[in-house]
This record gives sequence, structure tokens and C-alpha cells, in this order.
Amino acid sequence: MGTSLQPIHTLSPGANLNAYIQTVSGFEVLSAEEEKKLAEDLYYHEDLDAARQLVMSHLRFVVHIAKSYSGYGLNQGDLIQEGNVGLMKAVKRFNPEKGVRLVSFAVHWIKAEIHEFILRNWRIVKIATTKAQRKLFFNLRGQKKKLAWLSNDEAKRVAEELNVDVAHVHEMEGRLAAHDAAFDAGVDDDEDTAWQAPAHYLEDRRYDPATMLENDNWQETSVNSLTAAMEQLDDRSRDIIEARWLSESKATLHELADKYGVSAERIRQLEKNAMKKVRVAMEA
Repeated sequence: MGTSLQPIHTLSPGANLNAYIQTVSGFEVLSAEEEKKLAEDLYYHEDLDAARQLVMSHLRFVVHIAKSYSGYGLNQGDLIQEGNVGLMKAVKRFNPEKGVRLVSFAVHWIKAEIHEFILRNWRIVKIATTKAQRKLFFNLRGQKKKLAWLSNDEAKRVAEELNVDVAHVHEMEGRLAAHDAAFDAGVDDDEDTAWQAPAHYLEDRRYDPATMLENDNWQETSVNSLTAAMEQLDDRSRDIIEARWLSESKATLHELADKYGVSAERIRQLEKNAMKKVRVAMEA
């Protein structure tokens, strides 16, 4: 069991994609027993070598998922790199006691990171800002049976299948069909057309005094809400949250387990319950 260390250029999809794919395809696929043992070593003992082996053995799976998003015209190496970020997040959060394989758990994290990357880079103007729009963005082209515009009946069918409003279907269809426009005026534009460039009418409101005051008030309110929520916790739960989330040097589950004379799993449960209470209190 285990995956040997490889030269860095073969483990970076941006450097040489073909060499990277060939390298990760040669990594050993873990059995269910091997995967569970490594996951337990990471989850209960924070074994970083176990985390590395779990990540390395699933890199080929990220490549497989990333290839399904090649139709957006983005660099394949970048898509794989973003998927790898999702894989590492999944490995960090994977609970071996849930009784599922890591690949089943990780697929959602991998796709989420790739989706975010596509939405940030596919168009200059971000076209999917709500949950319904994102669902449409990644499904609408596959739902359309021809290149022509959707009829009302077809739009209704797509809306029903994706559980969104018909208006959102028409809106996203228009956005997908639109062409990208330069932000600044072109060098050949004359005075009659240059004013139409987005640079002349898209304001930057980041430094608007009203916006800045609103942001400052929001931050102050958030801090006060967090302080009030923490005061509702018992001493042990409050100490666990502060040590795990608010301290500059984060404490591990095992360090806190030794401090309170309980198991690491018990500390994790206390942390989870305390976080839930804090969220409820802040949202009240």
C-alpha cells in the first residue's frame, strides 16, 4: 500500500498535462480496507502521510471528472487543478465511520470547485449568480435538442425537469447566446461609438461612502452577534470553539482530548454541537 513520491513536474497538470495524466494513472487504487485504514489514521490521528496517500490514489478520478467539462473552452490543466483542490477538501472532511467510499463523498466537492472555476472564467461578466441560474448554466445546453431558440413548450419542459422558473430558462438562454464585449472602447472606435463601452457606465461602488459604512456596520454587527452567541455556550464548549477556530495556533482534536480526558471523537461531537448552537444564536 502507498504511493511513491513523484517529481514535481509530473504532479502539476499545468506543466505537462500528458505526463501528469500518465503519472496519476499509475498510482495504486486502494482497496476498501486500505482506504478505511488510511481515513481512520487521518481522521483520528491527523496523519498527513495518510492524507497524501488518499489524495494521490484519487487523482485519476479528478482527471476523469475534469474531462467532462472540456466543452467550456478552458484549460484542461486548470480544470484538473481546481478539481484537485476539491479532492483535498473532501479528504480533509471525510468521516470513515459513515460507511461510504471516499470517491462517492469527494465527487461533490470536486465538481463544486470546477463549477466555481468555470463560472469565474467562462465569461468576463459572471452569468450565474443564483442557485437556479447555476443549475441552468450547467444543464441547459444539454437539455436543448437543437440550435434554435427554445419554444414556450420546450422552455416549460426544461423548467419542470430542472425545477426552476420558466423566466429563468429564457434568461439563461439569452445569456448563453450573447457575445462577449470588451470592457474598454476599441482603438478604432470613433466618438459616436466609444461612449457605448461598459467602462463608461459600469460604476465601481466599492469606495462609495454609503457602501463602506454599510460594510463596517455589518462587520461590527457580526462580531457582536458572535460574542453574544459564544457567551451562551458552557465553558468547555466555548474553549473548544476558541481553540479550534479563533486561536492563531489551532489546537488539534487530540490535544483537546488530552486536556479534557475524553476521546478525539467526543471532542469532535462537542465542537459540532457548539457550532450548531452558535449558528442558531447568530441567525436568531
